[in-house]
Amino acid sequence: MARRYAIIAGSGFAGLAGGQPGRRPLTGFGMPEAPVRELEYGGRRVLYLARHGDAIDVPAHRVNYRANLAALKLSGVSHVLGVNTVGVIRAGLRAGDLAVPDQLIDYTYGRDHSIHEGKSARLEHVDFTEPLSSSLRAGLVAAAGEAGVACHDGGVYAVTQGPRLETAAEIDRLERDGADFVGMTLMPEASIARELGMRYACLSLLVNAAAGRGEKGIYDDIEASMESARRKALDVLQAFFARDGRA
Repeated sequence: MARRYAIIAGSGFAGLAGGQPGRRPLTGFGMPEAPVRELEYGGRRVLYLARHGDAIDVPAHRVNYRANLAALKLSGVSHVLGVNTVGVIRAGLRAGDLAVPDQLIDYTYGRDHSIHEGKSARLEHVDFTEPLSSSLRAGLVAAAGEAGVACHDGGVYAVTQGPRLETAAEIDRLERDGADFVGMTLMPEASIARELGMRYACLSLLVNAAAGRGEKGIYDDIEASMESARRKALDVLQAFFARDGRA
C-alpha cells in the first residue's frame, strides 16, 4: 500500500498551510481542531493539520487528539509526523537545535487517551513498548544529516499536563525519572495513532532550557531560539520527503 503522510504541528507553525480551505471531516469523536489541508514537501503531496487549531488557541490539555487523528485516518493517512516544541532538561543539549525522541513518559491526566471507549467499544491493549516508529525516526535523523541540521537522535520526552509550565523542582523530578525533554503534546497523540494503526514519530524543536536550567527567562529563551529551530525543522521535513520519494 502506498504511504500517505501527514504532519501535525503546533505553536510556531501558524499559517504553514497558507489560505487553503482544506476539509474538516466529522469523526466519531467530533470535529478535528482544524481542517486537513494538502501541502507539497520535497515533491510529495502531504497532509497537514494544525494541532491547536488555526488560531493556535486550543491548549494542549484541551486538544481533541482523537478527532485530529481520526480525521487523518479517514483521509487515508498511514504515517504521521508530529512536530512540537520542547524544553531541554538534559545538560549538553542546546536550544535552537532539534531532537527525534525514541521514548516517552506520560504525566498527563484527564485527557481522552483512547478510541476504545463506550459500551460498544472493543477492549484492546496496544503494545506501546516502543512508542515511536523506528523507521520514521531513522528517516528523520537521516534527513537532518542531509539537511546539515544539528539533531539529537533519541531521548525521553516527558509529557506534562499544562497549560502552565513546570516548576524547577518538577523539572528536577523529571530528570530523576530519566527525561531529556519536556513538552505537552506527545500524548495521547502517539498512542491514539498506534490504536488507529498509523505509524508515528515526532520531530521536537528545542526552544528553551527547562525551568531552573537556563541563564535567562524561559520566554526570552524561546524568543531567541524559536525561529532558528523552526527553519531547521522545515529544512528537515523537506529533506525527509525528498528522501522518501527516492526510496
